[in-house]
Amino acid sequence: MDDSAAEKLESALYVVSTPIGNLGDLSARAVDVLCRADVIACEDTRTTGRLLGHIGSKRPAISYHEHNELARATELADKITDGQSVALVSDAGTPTLSDPGFRVVRECRRRSLTVVPVPGASALLAALAASGLPTDAFFYAGFLPPKSAARRTFLERHRDFPHTLVVYESCHRITKFLAEMLDVLGPDRVICLSREITKKFESIQTAPLKDLASDPSKISIKGEFVVLIATEGFVL
Repeated sequence: MDDSAAEKLESALYVVSTPIGNLGDLSARAVDVLCRADVIACEDTRTTGRLLGHIGSKRPAISYHEHNELARATELADKITDGQSVALVSDAGTPTLSDPGFRVVRECRRRSLTVVPVPGASALLAALAASGLPTDAFFYAGFLPPKSAARRTFLERHRDFPHTLVVYESCHRITKFLAEMLDVLGPDRVICLSREITKKFESIQTAPLKDLASDPSKISIKGEFVVLIATEGFVL
């Protein structure tokens, strides 16, 4: 899309979901916003730059990440106050969900500025939908602490939690996390291990822990994982 003659967007913060792997998941509405916004706030301008190039957008991009978001939140809200439109994106998926974005959304809400969600890809929702685990209620905990003791404490506190648990885990800790879950939750607890969702080597495995954790060598540890933990007693 050639954005040189695009009509100006209404002044607002647009929270735009971007693909988590497959570029075909970028919605037409997201493309429209990314081609018309006055400025695009993103985690990494290089990563977002490739996406903007793919859709033909030439809108200016500025960095908005965990190290500068406190100051940037005020700056972006000032732009919207002055009548500009700002599109907020993360490197992949939906901003504010284990990604930067909360502070600028909060600042806009404090000022009664318009915040417009432009929904799309989300790793946690995709994993839930394909897991076969109950989805009527769930608790999303994001990334757990890196220390084993803290992860074990989380598992112990939520051993009898009445709803599906959803956590993110890195490839560097997934093998240890499987062992911790096996030890704390027991071999019959059903989990879903989702990796590289929407990408070429997508893998979604739902089974008791005894089947998934007994031989970690069968599990590729590349990419980031969404781990879903079923309630005690759940049977496939």
